[in-house]
Amino acid sequence: MKQLPDNVASYKRTPEFTEESIPAGLLHAHRTKESAWAKIVVLEGRLQYTINEPEKEVIILDENAHGVVEPTVPHEVKPLGRVRFYVEFYR
Repeated sequence: MKQLPDNVASYKRTPEFTEESIPAGLLHAHRTKESAWAKIVVLEGRLQYTINEPEKEVIILDENAHGVVEPTVPHEVKPLGRVRFYVEFYR
């Protein structure tokens, strides 16, 4: 599992999303900015996190496993039933 670097700090957090309120942009390949890392935190349920490059990697996130988004790497999420999660950004 990828980890956030030790030298980054949180600067922003999204509201909580559910399977019904996930912004459409998160369901399709998108990227963070060049210096922005992110952590996907699932509060309830399961979320499929797909890293599209350099090699496709599919990770199932839940309350015990968060996802780390590396800067500029294309990725997307997909709810697996009921889910509640947020994304926290770091730089």
